Amino acid sequence: MESRRNRTSAASPKRTPPRTRLAAGMETIKTQLRTLPGSPGVYRMLDRRGDALYVGKAHNLKKRVATYAQASKLPVRLQRMVAETISLEVVTTHTEVEALLLEANLINRLRPRYNVLLRDDKSFPYILITGDHDFPQIAKHRGEQKREGHYFGPFATVGAVNRTITALQRAFLLRNCADTIFHGRQRPCLQYQIKRCSAPCVGRIGRDDYAALVDLAHDFLAGRSRQVQEALAGQMQAASDDLAFETAAAIRDRIRALTQVQAHQDINIRGLDEADVIAIHQQGGQSCVQVFFFRAGRNFGNRAYFPSHDRDAEADEVLAAFIGQFYEKRPPPKLVLLDRDPVDRALITEALAIRAERKVRLLVPKRGEKRRPVEHALANARDALARRMAASASHRKLLEGLAETLRLDAAPERIEVYDNSHIQGANAVGGMIVAGVDGLQKNAYRKFNIRGERPGREEAGGDDYAMMREVLTRRFKRAIKEDPDREQGQWPDLVLIDGGRGQLSAAQEVFADLGIDDVALLAIAKGPERNAGRERLYLPDRGKPILLGPRDPVLYFLQRLRDEAHRFAIGSHRARRAKGIAASPLDDIPGIGAKRKKALLMHFGSAREVARAGLADLAAVDGISNNVASKIYGYFHEDT
Repeated sequence: MESRRNRTSAASPKRTPPRTRLAAGMETIKTQLRTLPGSPGVYRMLDRRGDALYVGKAHNLKKRVATYAQASKLPVRLQRMVAETISLEVVTTHTEVEALLLEANLINRLRPRYNVLLRDDKSFPYILITGDHDFPQIAKHRGEQKREGHYFGPFATVGAVNRTITALQRAFLLRNCADTIFHGRQRPCLQYQIKRCSAPCVGRIGRDDYAALVDLAHDFLAGRSRQVQEALAGQMQAASDDLAFETAAAIRDRIRALTQVQAHQDINIRGLDEADVIAIHQQGGQSCVQVFFFRAGRNFGNRAYFPSHDRDAEADEVLAAFIGQFYEKRPPPKLVLLDRDPVDRALITEALAIRAERKVRLLVPKRGEKRRPVEHALANARDALARRMAASASHRKLLEGLAETLRLDAAPERIEVYDNSHIQGANAVGGMIVAGVDGLQKNAYRKFNIRGERPGREEAGGDDYAMMREVLTRRFKRAIKEDPDREQGQWPDLVLIDGGRGQLSAAQEVFADLGIDDVALLAIAKGPERNAGRERLYLPDRGKPILLGPRDPVLYFLQRLRDEAHRFAIGSHRARRAKGIAASPLDDIPGIGAKRKKALLMHFGSAREVARAGLADLAAVDGISNNVASKIYGYFHEDT
């Protein structure tokens, strides 16, 4: 780490000595203390850019903030935070519970560097049975639950949702098509042919019979699976007694589909109707929090989290921060089983009850049936952290090997990889991926729509070198502007270019123009006939390329990075191209919004026919006044 600091500070302005900055930070806090109230609230430590360094809550703001003014009693981590503090902001609340809720909200929104941070905050998938249609649809749902209907979940993974929906379609023959497709059908689709839908779109089933199937699906997802299976078994027996063997066989297949849903439940506990099971394991300064979801008496899967925190943070502190952020954007269940008591357990319990608008219990079972899922979650957390640490150690060895190959001062902690994608210069996109000590950092990926900004050029899209120059110029101009002191961890130690000596020269030109001389550059070019394993590595200070053995792990690592950058660039290019294909000339006409555009296309059939239409024809469309019709006509007939 020390060699990295020396290397990255070469192009930085002269810094204030750490002790002087610590004293200045303490003085800032002491000045703020004079006006701080002794009431509950939330405080924010801010750096010189106004970004939040830390967000904390307090029962007594004045007493809590005063602890930061005593440097000798603070750990090194908090001393660094105080040294960076330029100002302090506080928000008073009526109670400490309100402060806890606000703290979790601000941490999720501001992502302060010195807080325990929940890295993976993606929303969970649900199963939705819609309630705004005569023939309800069963569908996968993420995000806000705005549409009318019944939501079942959360499920830990999309795969679990897809498997469950497929089985429910087989069992209850519910449609999964969108309403627009439903209303446009004239004959049954493939889902009907493979016995996953009852084809209500073309009248193969009546409203009452379909509603009965929906009720059965509701009951099954709500935990009344035994009653549903008993009802289906009775129907199968009745069909068999009536010698309707085909009907009996179809019902038998539906029962098997329900059995498949239950077979995917890894662990089920009697009496555990609606609960989350949370356990934390710590090792080597890292934490893994494992969460299991139980809904309607069944296990809906589990997910592992690896929160970012200081190496000295205690497990109960990390667990408390995790719970606050985890339930900030999702409703807590009636029961949360934990492997240990978090800090401020009573306060957290009250806050969750306020958020859920009902009673929520936090329980730490020591024995009995409820202890079994907790131990299961703890074992999963231990195994997940061990796998992650093993992968991290292997990844660290690769980074050290890369540093040795390239003769770097230290193993790179942030690698940025660049690639471009276009078709004969059209819809040109540059892609940047990022890899660090923990692997790929997908939240740091960036795409650059090529604009052709190089002086003297009308268009950079057809020139790969000009594209690379533009992407790197935009990226590092912004880095210099936003993080000139390189304190935010956003500067790379190594820039990897997909290409040969020409692309490397383009990158060198950009770095020379911007005065960057302490970021390592490397270009990787495909070998003869584009054979993998025969790539050539080009460095600025070496005349001949480096050739690594086809089985060299460092080469394999670089290939993976290059391929990931290529995949990301191509995906971004395809998305831009698809957006261009879907665009309409009507989008560029002032005063034409989505509603008028739809009316024009519905009336004329296409944008081409709109362009050919006369003034009177345009004015005849609903919502198109004479003035708007003149604008449309003038747009398509500027030369007449």
